[in-house]
Amino acid sequence: MKIVDGTGAVMGRLASYIAKQALQGEEFAVVNCDKVIITGSKKNIESEFFERRNRYGSSQKGPKLSKTSEKMVKRTIRGMLPNHREGRGRVAWKKIKCYTGVPKEFEGQKMIKAGKEKRSKHSKVEEFTR
Repeated sequence: MKIVDGTGAVMGRLASYIAKQALQGEEFAVVNCDKVIITGSKKNIESEFFERRNRYGSSQKGPKLSKTSEKMVKRTIRGMLPNHREGRGRVAWKKIKCYTGVPKEFEGQKMIKAGKEKRSKHSKVEEFTR
């Protein structure tokens, strides 16, 4: 199992890296999900993650998405997989675990830094968790 540190990592780049490697058969644990960076304006990010929308764009109906940091990161990774309900996408989906902070079982182990890039406009996932 490979352990990926999400501190300062851009969410999309991190998600695409993990999804690609999971499809090749690797197992991943993403730690420090609350410190992952989402690029863009804060208003745009809030409308993307937290507005409940139906298919016509109004904000009255729609799916309720989880607002915990590890579930936000895992859902983004799921979007990068081909089909998370069947076949190889499902197998890859089961190989990915996300955590807020660093669990005791992973302390002191070597961690991979992935998805790093400095941007001017960014926010951490922890700013949006409720």
